[in-house]
Amino acid sequence: MSAPAYEVAVRAEATLGEGPTWDAATGRLLWLDILGSRVHTYDPATGRRTVRSTEQHVGAVKPRAGGGLVLNLRDGVGLLDADGTFRWLYHEPVPGRRANDAAVAPDGALWAGTMRYDEAPGGGTLSRLTGDGTAEVVLDDVAVSNGTGWSPDGRLMYYIDSPTRRVDVFSYADGRVDDRRPFTRIEEGAGFPDGLTVDADGCVWVALWDGGAVRRYTPDGRLDRVITLPTPRVTACAFGGPDLTDLYVTTARVGLTAPHPTAGSLLVVPGAGKGLPQPAFQG
Repeated sequence: MSAPAYEVAVRAEATLGEGPTWDAATGRLLWLDILGSRVHTYDPATGRRTVRSTEQHVGAVKPRAGGGLVLNLRDGVGLLDADGTFRWLYHEPVPGRRANDAAVAPDGALWAGTMRYDEAPGGGTLSRLTGDGTAEVVLDDVAVSNGTGWSPDGRLMYYIDSPTRRVDVFSYADGRVDDRRPFTRIEEGAGFPDGLTVDADGCVWVALWDGGAVRRYTPDGRLDRVITLPTPRVTACAFGGPDLTDLYVTTARVGLTAPHPTAGSLLVVPGAGKGLPQPAFQG
């Protein structure tokens, strides 16, 4: 159950740090501050960092197959070209609603989540978007759409609606999901499941909001590792580095009256496991 100690990769004071994603094409880690409307990059080889402001709250950022980024924004999904040009791929403003976590499926489609600012039950969605801007709402009764990921063979999709305290699993094929069932439940007092990632062994790593930890569950849903972190609001995790063995973890300061010095920083657990290469968005 023990795990390697964490390090501070980027000391920051992100209000709501989220969405770590390894961009293999550029050799850098993407992450963001949702409420700070900022997209960050970090190159672990050189230590170089960049920060780009967005005009809206940004829930997720992922690399695109042809270069540039796709952004899950408050009012829809946008494309940012390598030269900085921005355009909407899908634009659907809904008062009181914002983007949250997103993930790229094995077929290159973006599964983008939303939630209401007041976290009202049923106010959020999970949608599948293709590169031509076609959007299909897959789940329309969500409170806080969060972590999404796929098994190594692409036959299972894991998903978190945080207030349920569950990680659910679907059967997945050809961009479709069915047979939703619980994969694991987070007990009272341990926090709420937030972001997730799946490793090369098919284990599911879950960040715990107000739980101060990342947990790893085996493919049969058994808890087998806990990484304890010093700040309670742990938001998401992803493997990165050239060999995908370092676990990057984002954290948040929002709502903390006396935040730990690492709250809002990007943390890393070197040699935590072995991640899966992540597909880029085909758009």
